[in-house]
Amino acid sequence: MSKREEKRDLNTTPVGKLGIIPLLGCEDLAKKVDYYLVRWREERENEHKGSLAFTGYERDSYVLNARVPRFGTGEAKAEILESVRGFDLYLLVDVANYSITYSIFGRENHMSPDDHYQNLKRVIAALGGKARRITVIMPFLYEGRQHKRQARESLDCAMALQELIGMGVDNIITFDAHDPRVQNSIPLSDFDTVSPTYQFVKGLLRHTQGLKIDSDHMMVISPDEGGMGRAIYMANVLGLDMGMFYKRRDYTQVIEGRNPIVAHEFLGTDVEGKDMIIIDDMISSGESVLEVAQALKERKANRIFICATFGLFTKGLSKFDQAYEKGIITQILTTNLVYQSPELLSRPWYVSCEMSKYIAYLIDTLNHDCSISDLLNPVERIQGAVDRYNAGEMDYYDDRNGHSK
Repeated sequence: MSKREEKRDLNTTPVGKLGIIPLLGCEDLAKKVDYYLVRWREERENEHKGSLAFTGYERDSYVLNARVPRFGTGEAKAEILESVRGFDLYLLVDVANYSITYSIFGRENHMSPDDHYQNLKRVIAALGGKARRITVIMPFLYEGRQHKRQARESLDCAMALQELIGMGVDNIITFDAHDPRVQNSIPLSDFDTVSPTYQFVKGLLRHTQGLKIDSDHMMVISPDEGGMGRAIYMANVLGLDMGMFYKRRDYTQVIEGRNPIVAHEFLGTDVEGKDMIIIDDMISSGESVLEVAQALKERKANRIFICATFGLFTKGLSKFDQAYEKGIITQILTTNLVYQSPELLSRPWYVSCEMSKYIAYLIDTLNHDCSISDLLNPVERIQGAVDRYNAGEMDYYDDRNGHSK
């Protein structure tokens, strides 16, 4: 049992029997989360485990059987295949998983974020109000990039959040929301946005040797003004300087729904000879972050590490391969919170940051109705990892296919 697991005092009565329902495309992540929950609850020494309130506390699996079959027209329905009355349910959904397909009039169609979100609503509807509490864990927040209105535009994320709360969802947990102020649309409801900063630091230290983590040898870079908060946080925790790029746009044109970027202007101290950590919430096409990396290289930066919570790679991997071959980037680290293609996992420049254990901690703690404040604030864990690295005690291994320690 890990040191963090030993420190947690989970003697409070669970909210209800724990249940996890993974939606299509989230089964692998749920399987890893379930692995930790089963192991911890078997090992946990709890004086109340034999009481009536803890009925069903230890089980072989907490994953419940549910499915979403489709008709030939592409229409669908959700079915819950076992009783959920009185359960504390956690629904896992990856709205960015484009690898899932279904048949519509005999033709194969890839699931879009809209399809995944609709499936989530179907499952909630199928529960029929029987669950004691429903928590939606949606790492990539549906329509999170459409979080504010600039002209005559829809506010899709705000409407989706209100819809979920209206359907009986009690808690919503997301990761690194594009703009956390979107929770203002549901001000009286439980909404948490979780940062994977610790997992980025741990992944970087485990896969890179020779790092000197001080302000003379390393900097944290925000690729745009919108990501300043996460860059400031990482820089402060690691004791590093921070730099920022801002996008100069041509507001006379609109291409693919946005004003094209003319140039990336840099604000910050000298970067020559320093390792760079570029941190952002997502890599979509990747054009912006690669332009930032190129601009840093032109300023004679040393190694460039890119950390992004969601690696979407909407326009393929070839540009990243070329940047790696040219020495522009050294590593890209993203989490396994969204679908990762086999091609991505095979790339020499890619590091996958495992998040299943962290999600399991959140679920286990919330099921006991305990505070997750310490889980949301990883300062001590980050600084402890850096101390172990500097002392030569950090393990170097590839944990892409295993369970992180």
